[in-house]
Amino acid sequence: MTTKTARKPRIAIAGFAIESSTFSPHRAGFRDFPIVDGDALVSRYAVIAPGTPLRDAAHWLPVLGARAIPGGPVLAEVYADIRGRILDGLSALLAEGPLDGVFLDIHGAMSVDGMDDAEGEFVSAVRALVGPDTVISASMDLHGNVTRPLLESVDLITCFRLAPHEDAWETRDRAIVNLVDCLRRGTSPLKAWVRVPILLPGEKTSTRVEPAKGLYERIPAVEADPSVVDAAIWVGYAWADEPRCNATVVVTGYDEEIIAAHAESLARAFWDVREEFEFVGPPGTLEEAVQRALASETTPYLISDSGDNPGAGGTGDVTWTLAHLLDTPELTGEDSPTTFIASIFDAPAIEILAGHEIGDAVSVDAGARVDSGPHGPAHIEGILENFTAGDPAGGRIAVIRVGGLRVIVTEFRKAYHDVADFLALGLDPEAADIIVTKIGYLEPTLYDVQRGWTLALTPGGVDQNLERLGHHRIDRPMFPFDGFDSEPALDAVILP
Repeated sequence: MTTKTARKPRIAIAGFAIESSTFSPHRAGFRDFPIVDGDALVSRYAVIAPGTPLRDAAHWLPVLGARAIPGGPVLAEVYADIRGRILDGLSALLAEGPLDGVFLDIHGAMSVDGMDDAEGEFVSAVRALVGPDTVISASMDLHGNVTRPLLESVDLITCFRLAPHEDAWETRDRAIVNLVDCLRRGTSPLKAWVRVPILLPGEKTSTRVEPAKGLYERIPAVEADPSVVDAAIWVGYAWADEPRCNATVVVTGYDEEIIAAHAESLARAFWDVREEFEFVGPPGTLEEAVQRALASETTPYLISDSGDNPGAGGTGDVTWTLAHLLDTPELTGEDSPTTFIASIFDAPAIEILAGHEIGDAVSVDAGARVDSGPHGPAHIEGILENFTAGDPAGGRIAVIRVGGLRVIVTEFRKAYHDVADFLALGLDPEAADIIVTKIGYLEPTLYDVQRGWTLALTPGGVDQNLERLGHHRIDRPMFPFDGFDSEPALDAVILP
């Protein structure tokens, strides 16, 4: 495909992203997708913010950006609505003149009721609308999945290279730069694609530690090749039971033999270290985590309630961990260590708590309204210590003191993955002895504040024990679910 852009190019921007666990009973609705449009959509990308050279290099045409925190599959009617609004926005832009490029900010692990490849369908629809001569560049999460329909519909594709995703915005900017460079060159590159039969959770593939650290550190050397535009490694998304879920390598460039060799080399390197992946933090049962925390001479001690991590797709209202902590005498006495528990969402419980004053004794059942599988609602009796309203994600939020415990109850789903989330409630993480939060690997500010940590292997929609979840639709054989009688063929497929 060749594009000629003597005039200033017109480039549309759109985004539609969520990470969806098909093992989670949560369903993502309209409230889960805050909408960004207009100048706010363009300006969120630093590389084309006002005053930057690329800002004036093209006409940047915002359509719509819809990004949700991870959860369960998207309701079909919600997917259809947002998809339709993006396509309608692109159609309106096309009515004003041709589009030279489209930048798509997607994830790769969006599940929709009744679909197996939501991003593939969405991007294919964009391609069908804008036609073959518009250059499409997509940025993705490294926990996304890459299918042939998706790859055939884009010209350029890249993904994060760090987990935790400290390079998320850098990656999106790279996708934009690659798009502009492609338009200036006038020729779209080829893509070398290798599917790798590995499916591991993010907590075993963090780039903070080996072997993922070294694997991703191979990318700059590949990109140093003048024939290569981009090299990307996807871990894939382990908590969806779909045929597309597996690891992937894509190298983009202008020499078929060179990019194929690079893609196959990266894929082989991934396969060769498959047995070396381990949990990024010390794993253990919840009971072991609590005992380690109580024995720790340094604080705060962090405990990841990993099975119900809303940052990976858990519902955020599994009460299994909370119920255990409420039944632990060492934590509920007046002289017990100060322990933050984040969090449980329950709108009816918040409505009850809203009728009380700070300092009141309260009694409420909370949680397990969406996912009651591991445990029913937790009964909380304590003192209402804080009540706030207006949190963009959590809505109204209460803090209930039960001995040393500070139990956080929110109106809506909210992930407590940043020190600032606690400080907003008057809870200083550095003053706590123990922090229990629904998370997997620790995000940067929590990682920095912790003085000890256990990745608690708890139940929920993003259970680290993949075999306990019961995948039955992924392609087989797949490591670590199966043994391999012979080495997989890790041959690159070349796509235009």
